[in-house]
Amino acid sequence: MSESPRYERIAEYVRGLVADSKPGDRMPSDAELCDRFGVSRMTARQAVQVLVAENLVVRRRGAGTFVSSRRVPRQLGSPLSFTESMKNRGMKASSRLLARREIQPSDAEREALGLTVGESAYMLERLRLADDVPMAIERAVMPVSLVDSLKLDVEQSSLHLSFEDAGRLPTRALAEVSARRATKRERELLELVSASAVLLCEDRIIWDQEDIPLEHTVTCYVADRYSFEAMLYRGEESRT
Repeated sequence: MSESPRYERIAEYVRGLVADSKPGDRMPSDAELCDRFGVSRMTARQAVQVLVAENLVVRRRGAGTFVSSRRVPRQLGSPLSFTESMKNRGMKASSRLLARREIQPSDAEREALGLTVGESAYMLERLRLADDVPMAIERAVMPVSLVDSLKLDVEQSSLHLSFEDAGRLPTRALAEVSARRATKRERELLELVSASAVLLCEDRIIWDQEDIPLEHTVTCYVADRYSFEAMLYRGEESRT
C-alpha cells in the first residue's frame, strides 16, 4: 500500500493539535511545519489549506494560523440533511427521539405539503447531536403516505437517506431563518446555561426530484454553535 502524501500527514498532525486546543489558540506556522516534517513551504501551506477548508483553522495575514471558532457553517436553504452536513465537517451525527405521532397540521404546514383540509400529517421531533454535543432541535412534518413507505431508524439514520431509499430525492429547498430566545425546555435539551441563550430557527420546505413536497421542517440551532452562509448571484437582468 502506498504511503499517504506528506501534506495529509501534516494535516492529520495539526488536526490533533486543534482537538487539544481552544478557539483562538495559535497553531504552528508554515515555517515551523517545514522544520518539523522536512518539507517545502508549499507542502506545509497545502496541509494548512486543507484544515482551512474544513473550518478547523483560520489564517490571519501577518499574524499566523489560529484555531477557528466551533461554529458549524450551514448553507442557507441547502437540501442537505443534518447527517450529511455533519459528515462533511468530519463530525458524527446522531439523534435522540423526542416525539413522533400523527397530527393535524397547522395551516402553514398544510399549505407547504399540499395537504387538503382535514388531512392529517406525521410529525417527527428529534434532538440532533454532533460528536455527542446537542446542536439543534428538529421538528419535521411529512405526509402520512410518505412516512408509511419509509424504513427509518430515528435514532441513528438520516431521514433524507430514507427518502432516497424510497425513490424520493431531496432536490430543492426554500428556507427562512429567524432568531429568538430559547425556552426553558430548549435550554435543558440543548444544555444551555444562559437564560438569554439565542436560537437560530430555520423554517424549511423541501421538494423531491418531481417537485413534490417531502417535508416542512423547523430546526432550532444553538446560535453560538452555528453560522449560516448564503451564495448570492447577481441577476441576469442586472448584467445587461
